[in-house]
Amino acid sequence: MTDSAVKFDAVVVGAGHNGLVCAAYLARAGLRVIVLEARDDFGGAATTEEFVEGFKISSCSQWLNKLHPEIIKDLQLEKHGLKILARDLDTVSLSEDGNNLLLGERGLEGGDISEADRLAYDGFNRQMKKFARLLANAFDARAPKIVDSNLKDRITLLKLAMRMKLLGKSDMAELLRVALMNIYDVMEEKFDSEQLKAAISIDGILGTHMGPRSPNTLFVYLYHKLSEVYGYKGPAVVEGGMGRVGDALAASARNSGVELRAGSRVAKIETERGRVIGVRLSGGEIIQSGLVVSNADPKTTFETLVGYRNVEAGVVRKVSNIRMKGNTAKLHLALSALPDFSGVSEQQLGQRLIIAPHMKQIDQAFNAAKYAEYSTEPVMDISIPSIHDDSLAEGNGQVLSAIVQFAPYDLKEGWDNAKDSFLNLLIDQLECYAPGIKSLIIGKQLLTPVDLAEKFNLSGGHWHHGEISVDQMLMMRPFPGAAQYAMPVDGLFLCGAGAHPGGGVMGLAGRNAAREIEHYKATSKTENRADSEETDQ
Repeated sequence: MTDSAVKFDAVVVGAGHNGLVCAAYLARAGLRVIVLEARDDFGGAATTEEFVEGFKISSCSQWLNKLHPEIIKDLQLEKHGLKILARDLDTVSLSEDGNNLLLGERGLEGGDISEADRLAYDGFNRQMKKFARLLANAFDARAPKIVDSNLKDRITLLKLAMRMKLLGKSDMAELLRVALMNIYDVMEEKFDSEQLKAAISIDGILGTHMGPRSPNTLFVYLYHKLSEVYGYKGPAVVEGGMGRVGDALAASARNSGVELRAGSRVAKIETERGRVIGVRLSGGEIIQSGLVVSNADPKTTFETLVGYRNVEAGVVRKVSNIRMKGNTAKLHLALSALPDFSGVSEQQLGQRLIIAPHMKQIDQAFNAAKYAEYSTEPVMDISIPSIHDDSLAEGNGQVLSAIVQFAPYDLKEGWDNAKDSFLNLLIDQLECYAPGIKSLIIGKQLLTPVDLAEKFNLSGGHWHHGEISVDQMLMMRPFPGAAQYAMPVDGLFLCGAGAHPGGGVMGLAGRNAAREIEHYKATSKTENRADSEETDQ
């Protein structure tokens, strides 16, 4: 690199929410930081876009339900434009005959639920929240190393052990029993109602390449249950769509002194003798820094940006083995008026609506994905955010957005051939639950996992940057030996969803990474000072 290259204390690659969080905390610690984003806006998958003239939608992330309250407070996100219009939404499990089941803060309503299931549901919720609280404690700091751990890691492990013991003998035994189980078996143990089992199970499979009978899906459910620990009793709707989260984070970062550059794609993370020395942009510009923080997923970071030839073979093998096969699509509809879902009141239309009537459907939906086929009866997580925010649609129009499972990234027939047929299938399915919705459609958009991969730079189209499962979490995320944000290249750190604690608009990966980088910088200064003093002597 030349002496004329621009120099910064830290370069953050990618302006997803974790990259912005990390950059803001680093700047507040006194570092000169630049964030480089390939897209023309900031926020990564937390973005709002106009998909039909006059109609805007949250393109990828749909609900706000995990953004850590300390991050909201520390970065003053409400001051910088973050406004929640509706929160603690109920979940309405739709039935074609209108006998819907509502799951909310008040418990269960409708769906012909027995008193035994009501009591079992209350007990299940209390116990799962206890377990999620234990998980949240593990997520608040870096993942401890089991081998070669230092005092800080030993203290972290001791605290986790003590909190686990404080669960009590019965709850601790239950956690150890169910932690690695599939959610199908747990539901069969706990409840009688098929509709209730399916409504709970959906949070054990969303965003994954797993079905309800897959091991670890109870763990995925606990991961989603973190929202309640962070103060969200149900999903929240953000004014202006999820893009306002990215806007608020970007404004906070700027206010902290961070330089933000959109339309600046990083082509390569430059290394020399096993350490980073800066980045090279696609246009050839060079930015020097001895500290590069990647908000990209682990495979993109090592395979594309660093280059496999610049890391050890063992690292290449570990990165290549990370499971990150996307299986989720997004459906967006521009509607001329509110749809009429069977048995759903206008007030309930603004809640979270799900299509997962029974466990068998979810299981069969995943079976198709096993053979690289899309489901003919997919699961849907539906939002109509324009009910709460009329800025998203012009006139009397409405927008509908749905997370769709299962739609495999590596579809056997290819998405170029299957996209239209899958889109029509989804609309036909919605028509079964909301008769007449077809006649309301002004415009439509389907983002397949391939589209999500290209649009948001996600390897495999997986929006969590890697499967959320026990073998890819905590000290195993993103891979053994790289669980504390520092990568096996000196000066390179990971701060995105591929790092501990994982995906979702949570922000903890970015904040925790910033803390580790601050420690790294302080340690480096101490070592350099000691080397200088030794040389002087």
